[in-house]
Amino acid sequence: MEVKDNVILNHTEIKHKIRRIAFQIYESNVDEQEVILAGIDKNGYVLAKKLKTVLQSISDIDPILCKVSIDKKNPQSDISTSLTEDDYKNKSLVLIDDVLNSGTTLIYGVKHFLNVPLKQFKTAVLVNRNHKKYPVKADFKGISLSTSLQSNVNVILEGKTFEAILE
Repeated sequence: MEVKDNVILNHTEIKHKIRRIAFQIYESNVDEQEVILAGIDKNGYVLAKKLKTVLQSISDIDPILCKVSIDKKNPQSDISTSLTEDDYKNKSLVLIDDVLNSGTTLIYGVKHFLNVPLKQFKTAVLVNRNHKKYPVKADFKGISLSTSLQSNVNVILEGKTFEAILE
């Protein structure tokens, strides 16, 4: 594998971060029978699927996947989920995305789930970028990164090699 200067997380590091986040989710839900892993569509959902696999291998918790569809260009528009409100009502839920940048996507995702009573609500991201314009934080994060506002973090979670690249 070729090493590039702008790679902030390589394949092995991402796998370790996913495993660590899965353990953190398990620790905060140790008394739960199941936990909802609500991944924001595209990379957040891919990350949720990878967390589900690890969580199943390290615990007896039944992780249930939920795909959250948010229009990132217009986050105030309707948000849809692959589960109904009854499916996650009074359960522990983790909202998952690949990168927390300004917090816009995550805060609107949080807002959507606040319409239903939950037992516990946490957030998880692979990369936390410290440029928030909303008061939202990641409870579980792979890496915190201070970057310029002009920079972009591109996370690749599919294929043979996972990477997080600073562009």
